[in-house]
Amino acid sequence: MEYLSEEEFEAILDKAIEDLPAGVTDELDNVALFVEDAPEDGSPTLLGLYDGTPIGERGQRGLEMPDTIFLYRNNLIAYAEDRDHLREEIVVTIVHEIAHFYGIDDDRLHEIGWG
Repeated sequence: MEYLSEEEFEAILDKAIEDLPAGVTDELDNVALFVEDAPEDGSPTLLGLYDGTPIGERGQRGLEMPDTIFLYRNNLIAYAEDRDHLREEIVVTIVHEIAHFYGIDDDRLHEIGWG
């Protein structure tokens, strides 16, 4: 896919967030979403990352550091065939990372089609 400005990417991201399946964010608490150009390790295939403590493993409410979900703009753009595919892949990536917040692992996500 051709180059996208940060503003164009943000507009597609906003639409993708609107397109998230109903209920996926209902219990989401103390989680921040960040967009970075690329992962720290330079991996060209990593589209997103959840960093935190899954909800079932948390201690007392309010004492945990905020969890984070990272989206990697350059990798998502490189992966996508066009703007519609980019929006769809952002939705899949966000749902995938939110699933980790709920304690669902990669194997199960692949089984149910969100891998």
